[in-house]
Amino acid sequence: MWSPIRVKPLKSRSDRLVGKSMIIESIELKNYRNYKELHMEFNQGTNILYGDNAQGKTNILEAVYVCCTSKSHKSAKDRDIIRFNQDESHIKLQIRKNNVPYRIDMHLKKNKPKGIAINGVPIRKASELFGIANVVFFSPEDLNIIKNGPSERRRFIDMELCQLNKLYVHSLVQYNKVLLQRNKLLKELFFRPEYEETLDVWDMQLVNYGREVIKFRRDFIKQLNEIIHAIHLSLTGGREDITISYEPYTPQDQMEDVLKRNRAQDMKQKTTLSGPHRDDISFIVNGIDIRRFGSQGQQRTAALSLKLSELELVKQLSHNDPILLLDDVLSELDSSRQNHLLSAIKHIQTMITCTGLDDFVNNRFQIDKVFKVIDGTVIKDRKS
Repeated sequence: MWSPIRVKPLKSRSDRLVGKSMIIESIELKNYRNYKELHMEFNQGTNILYGDNAQGKTNILEAVYVCCTSKSHKSAKDRDIIRFNQDESHIKLQIRKNNVPYRIDMHLKKNKPKGIAINGVPIRKASELFGIANVVFFSPEDLNIIKNGPSERRRFIDMELCQLNKLYVHSLVQYNKVLLQRNKLLKELFFRPEYEETLDVWDMQLVNYGREVIKFRRDFIKQLNEIIHAIHLSLTGGREDITISYEPYTPQDQMEDVLKRNRAQDMKQKTTLSGPHRDDISFIVNGIDIRRFGSQGQQRTAALSLKLSELELVKQLSHNDPILLLDDVLSELDSSRQNHLLSAIKHIQTMITCTGLDDFVNNRFQIDKVFKVIDGTVIKDRKS
């Protein structure tokens, strides 16, 4: 059984291994978004993809994420990822982990479930993919995670926990399946009220899986909270103290009672009104809930602290450096926050998209490989 691992605040860089135990070596795309065909080989350090907007830079980062997690960071469906006027798309990712090579092949289809193979062997469940490579995606939208709605904060938890914990994947998938069936039944009861007694069957399953989801989320946020404190103090020059807390919409030990108490209201509104599908995370800075009362600067700084904490926690739980995908984030940060971010990723394999190289030149940042992206074509730049 997975149990939470006690973690300490940030270690110094000298305490970490110099070599990288996990890197992405190359990617191949066929009929993916605006790419007809593409082959790229990455450096184990910092890889820059630059070019004008809407040329396909983000699509490459998305493909890496899809191949490692089976899902797009944008929540896009498979049919939306496939190149226009095509029925299928392929991604091939070459990974080296602890000196062992892995090849992930993903076959996306418009009207059928995706096919996935690891080292040429098909897998039955996407969850078998998790754990081979841990990736952290950071986009400008993530800077708004504090001020936006609870659904985005729940998605943040799910995206990371699903990579770290297969038991969580199982519990979450089953919970969502049961929730879908229960909501369908609630709609049918308007026409077939005699089916009400069958709600007990779905309620029992919803409670069992829901309790597991809540437990895993609580442990995850507790561990994340232990790391974010030191990072946020550093980002704010010691001026701001942050605490993040898990806010389950329904307490773990009260799920059954709450479902029974709310049944009449659920039937009236034809949907399940309680459960972990309505959870949230709070962000308290110097005693103030910055979701509601924080300035934009406080919210963005807290979001950056959250992503940096995510990197550190993934590293400690997986015992490997994660792959960092930075999608045009630097242009959204001031110079101080840029410096903190760039300093934190020096020893991590990183893929960064941007419109120009000025951010890196100004910060004297080590660039290991540069690619120029022009309308679905990638050229290795002479600057690298």
